[in-house]
Amino acid sequence: MSSLEKPELRGIEDGRLIIQLRKGDLDALGSLYDKYKKVVYRTALAITHDLDGAQDILQDTFLRLYKSASRVDPERPIIPWLYRVTVNTSYTYLRRRRWLLAPIDDLLQHTGTSKVSPERQTVRREAREAVFSALTRLPPSQRVVVVLYYINDLSLRDIADLLECPIGTVKSRLFYSRENLRKTLEGDERATFDLAYDLR
Repeated sequence: MSSLEKPELRGIEDGRLIIQLRKGDLDALGSLYDKYKKVVYRTALAITHDLDGAQDILQDTFLRLYKSASRVDPERPIIPWLYRVTVNTSYTYLRRRRWLLAPIDDLLQHTGTSKVSPERQTVRREAREAVFSALTRLPPSQRVVVVLYYINDLSLRDIADLLECPIGTVKSRLFYSRENLRKTLEGDERATFDLAYDLR
């Protein structure tokens, strides 16, 4: 199931919170923040590779939600709106900071690891390091589709809707990003795609 597809009851609850937020209810903003801060932060971090930047983007995204609540449709799911704002804010951040990246070890600490053997964790960590390093070399337009598709598990249609572009454009960017990643990772023994993309 796509990350954009939420159970009906959750959508109703989010709509109620948006209506409360329109009245200036900060508790409603806090509830939405608690629900979605992880996915917003993870998306921003994966795009920018900057821990402080991702935290700033997280705060900016929910500040914008607060300021724009009157223009957010309570009848529609909130998560696509949050994704769109996060991606756009991340793009702006990259342009301003010219891709200043946080250390890979700090990044990996925040993406989490599964409870597996120390040897397996080492393999997974090294695979992630290789792929994240290669990911930073992609143009932002390719990097964002990799993040949304592999890390956030969105469908091609969802990504096209979020980026407001044809689905064929998303497919093309994803194809070229894969090719660029493969070329960059060629000969790197640490890199295996099945492990490297398993970030949850």
